[in-house]
Amino acid sequence: MKVNYALLALLVALSSCLGYKELPVEYDYSYKGQFKKYKTFEIMKPTLQEDGSAVNEVIESSIVSRMKFLGYRQSENKPHLLISYRIYSDSLVFQGYNQPEIEDWIKTQDESVAYDKKKYSLKTGTLLIQFFDRRQNRSVWQGYATTLYGSIDYNSSRHLRNAVISILDKYRFWAEGFIDGTANKDTDL
Repeated sequence: MKVNYALLALLVALSSCLGYKELPVEYDYSYKGQFKKYKTFEIMKPTLQEDGSAVNEVIESSIVSRMKFLGYRQSENKPHLLISYRIYSDSLVFQGYNQPEIEDWIKTQDESVAYDKKKYSLKTGTLLIQFFDRRQNRSVWQGYATTLYGSIDYNSSRHLRNAVISILDKYRFWAEGFIDGTANKDTDL
């Protein structure tokens, strides 16, 4: 029996949208990112459980669900992407960048486009999610939601999941080979 992965992904996406309200988020990325070549990921575990293990569990399960929806396999053995997250409950001065939307940039992958640095002064809680390319040893994508843009109750599992989904909705790359069905056939990591 052939499984239509695109149809299955659409059904999962539609069912996961119930009760979901997208938050305004910001993101930026590295021009060195190989976004169409990643297949596997792993969550970098926080060294301190400062946000509480229940909070970490909600964030991690939401990240894993979203990445699997995009066709990525979770792998402890040399994953392509290492994903970290952190909740900053106090104010934060954050370095970001003004750059083209990632979907526009990926069409040309022109690395000569200027990064315009932008400082964000975030006055209240922020959830930051970063993707690191393990092979390049560099951050290639980061997104964040902050209470500056919308109401986030970090004590609510629903609000946490909503914040993670809102952030990861800005990362719109299917795992390499997922759409054409070759993703799990290639074991070269």
